[in-house]
Amino acid sequence: MNAPAERPSSSLIDRILELSQQEGVQHADVRLTRTRHGSISLRDTDLESLEDSERSGIGLRVVVDGAWGFAAVGGWALDDPAGLVNRAIELARLARRLHTSPVELAPEPVHVGSWTQPADIDPFAVSVADRIGLITERSTRLLAAESVDHVDAFVQYVREETLYADLSGTRTDQSRYRIAAEWSATAIDPRTGSFDSLRTIAPPAGRGWEYVTGDAVTAGAARAWHWDDELAQLPDHLAERMQAPSVQPGEYSLVLDPTNLWLTIHESVGHATELDRALGYEANYAGTTFVRPTDLHSLEYGSALMNVVADRTTPYGLATVGWDDEGVTAQHWPLIEHGILTGMQTDRAIAAEMDLGRSNGCAYADSAEHAAISRMPNVSLLAQPDGPTTEQLIAGVDDGLYIVGDRSWSIDMQRYNFQFTGQRFYQIRGGRLLGQVKDVAYQASTPDFWKSMIAVGGPDTELLCGALNCGKGQPGQVAPVSHSCPTAVFENIRVLNTAAEGM
Repeated sequence: MNAPAERPSSSLIDRILELSQQEGVQHADVRLTRTRHGSISLRDTDLESLEDSERSGIGLRVVVDGAWGFAAVGGWALDDPAGLVNRAIELARLARRLHTSPVELAPEPVHVGSWTQPADIDPFAVSVADRIGLITERSTRLLAAESVDHVDAFVQYVREETLYADLSGTRTDQSRYRIAAEWSATAIDPRTGSFDSLRTIAPPAGRGWEYVTGDAVTAGAARAWHWDDELAQLPDHLAERMQAPSVQPGEYSLVLDPTNLWLTIHESVGHATELDRALGYEANYAGTTFVRPTDLHSLEYGSALMNVVADRTTPYGLATVGWDDEGVTAQHWPLIEHGILTGMQTDRAIAAEMDLGRSNGCAYADSAEHAAISRMPNVSLLAQPDGPTTEQLIAGVDDGLYIVGDRSWSIDMQRYNFQFTGQRFYQIRGGRLLGQVKDVAYQASTPDFWKSMIAVGGPDTELLCGALNCGKGQPGQVAPVSHSCPTAVFENIRVLNTAAEGM
């Protein structure tokens, strides 16, 4: 890897903003980012890839005559700040011809400060040998199991730094960490040649290397992960899956573990409540949404047990920040209360357009070369304060399936009709688990699914899950986001047999 980029002096930021102001812009903000990305992948303990890369840049947004303009450069060395300013202004003037209404930004107080996401061990401070050694040792352990023929391991980790400044006087400096790790075990039947695989279900987290070693401190739903326990159990889970009968299609009560439910929340609630989708501004990448701006405070999204919050302050959350990429303070607000839609996700321009008073801080860009767009905060289903345990929820189901882990999924362009699978599926009869079945996919429409939620677990069942690579925008951007949720029960859900359906 090349030597880390040196931070530009504050005088460069001052000069860019000064030149912008001299040109009479209505708004200007400068965002400097530096992101270091590392990853290690192994196949049967053999090193397949090792990455350690860094990307930095300077991005400038302006509003001129009511239109956005944007320009950026790679790296933190900028010899011609006037050129950057002129390019942004020129683009704004070209874009003005296409604007039907002028851009306005919701007001935001001035903020000056710094914020760092807690991480005990910077992954990049750990020697490469130690990183590979830990991953190899765990892969070796899995390969020693009689039921495992192959093991794939992949660990990735990111440190992201963002400096933001605008003409109002806001100046923020923040650093974030995120990490994800998984081991996938494959079994092959020597008689038939059939094979199957299972992977660990540990969620990604806004933590440092301590999360992979298992030394992370537990913080509510952001649990430390018991890697030794999961790796010890994985071969037996896989062996059982290889022998499991195929599911009988039909309608079932589903007990969804947080490691499965988080993805359904992400696709059917998180993306569906982005206000730019509801307004039709986001359509090319992954469609719009069935939710309309006029649905606020009236749309029955789910059952009365459904309480969903958006939160950019969640401890160890992947979308947790001090300020968003427009200098707006991180906030916490309700999206759905007792089943009724009560909030949506905004940036400053959309908040002003809809006369909402203030943005709730959802702007994010995955690099300096991309303009900030409205992105999902941490979106979480709240547990019942005195709710049951997972075991108690299962005990209340007569005929159903308990689903653990996520796998494939599909949802339509309106975030309405969907289908999800999982890692492990356990048959429930008379309140008891009878063992695994396979070839399971569940189908529903978003409102019908959430209205069918008849029980929600207590705080002990909560887990903070999520993804590092949520996609949106054109050109496409990726964003990290977390979803906390408890175990929950949904009744009369259609289950397909994927083998019979040829899926």
